[in-house]
Amino acid sequence: MTRRTGRLRTALTVFAAWSALAGATLAGAAPASGAPAFGRLAPGVRYAEFDIPAARGVAHAHVLSIDLGNPRVSVDLLHPGAVAARAPISRLADAQGAVAGVNGDFFNITETQHPGVEATGASVGPAVASGRTTKAAVPDGQRFGPALPPGTSTEDVLGVGTDRRARLDALALDGSVVTGGTRLPLGGLNQYALPVGSVGAFTSDWGRASRVRATCGTDTDRAAPCSTDTHEVTVRDGRVVSSAGVPGSGTIASDTTVLVGREAGAQQLRKLSAGERVVVRHRLVAAASKIPYHFAVGGYPVLRGGRPLAGLDDVTSAVRTAAGVSDGGTRLLLLALDGAPEFRSGLTIAEVADTMRQLGSVDAFSLDGGGSTTLAAREPGSTAATVRNHPSGGAERPVPNGIGVFSRS
Repeated sequence: MTRRTGRLRTALTVFAAWSALAGATLAGAAPASGAPAFGRLAPGVRYAEFDIPAARGVAHAHVLSIDLGNPRVSVDLLHPGAVAARAPISRLADAQGAVAGVNGDFFNITETQHPGVEATGASVGPAVASGRTTKAAVPDGQRFGPALPPGTSTEDVLGVGTDRRARLDALALDGSVVTGGTRLPLGGLNQYALPVGSVGAFTSDWGRASRVRATCGTDTDRAAPCSTDTHEVTVRDGRVVSSAGVPGSGTIASDTTVLVGREAGAQQLRKLSAGERVVVRHRLVAAASKIPYHFAVGGYPVLRGGRPLAGLDDVTSAVRTAAGVSDGGTRLLLLALDGAPEFRSGLTIAEVADTMRQLGSVDAFSLDGGGSTTLAAREPGSTAATVRNHPSGGAERPVPNGIGVFSRS
């Protein structure tokens, strides 16, 4: 972890003036005295750190400014190769060749309510990596993290389309299991929690983790007991090859899909016989954009059209990670607060929304925070990313995904 340099002690009056300065500063023009000074990390990528006076004390921010209008620059999902796996952001950035990155979605971090069931480490919301869907969203009542603001859901994403523009959207699963004359709706894709009564599909993207957690809790109560009515069917090359009464674990081959059912879904899967032909289809459908997504990660909106969402928490302060969209989607801002003891009080979600607005964002999105908050970036000329903030747990927390920033020299 690198030591912070050039800390800027900004006054409240300067913070209030950032909205007027942000456009020039983020574009790389010389900032006014006291404004956050962005330095070049790579073509189209800039970095700054500065203090933010907040209700519970001073917070310290680390921010990346990414010019998506620059053809050398791109953004994609950082991930360890499996949905149900975790790794530190700096390691993920180095493995995928990113010049910088921040942590991503909230995730299934613990399972204290379900003895004997292991946490999967899988993220809450939808995920798209390099144009390929890897998972869909768990039910709202099954998410980990703070309460969602009114009008938001686990399907909300921050994404970058094939048009290279960033935007906020929602991605819903549209899928089916077809066998003979029967068509069953698909309730999940590589999720740690399935809707009650549904059938979910697990592919090679899931990883080795047990699929039992997918049948625990309910749509409204994450801590509810695991279902006692479950069934699992393995489909290889489009035909049923095996079944079991309890969800299993282990690597899933690329030509294989494992179907897990609970309650009514389990009853339907029990009707399938070995050798029977089964077709599984799935896709994510965007609520707003008709442009396909190259990248998407889950979280929840805090700012839309320059206005904070109604009902944002203005009481609970914490270390946070957030993303902002400006300049018609051609600029992406990634913010990670510092978790050092003197700054650990952090910001409320309402203060995060205001901070992103002051930095020039029109839309903003909250990502996982607390001990997960990490911003890693290469020093100019280096091939390895180093952690720029101080994670509040004292070291990098392994996470399931993140936002990676790529820049060709």
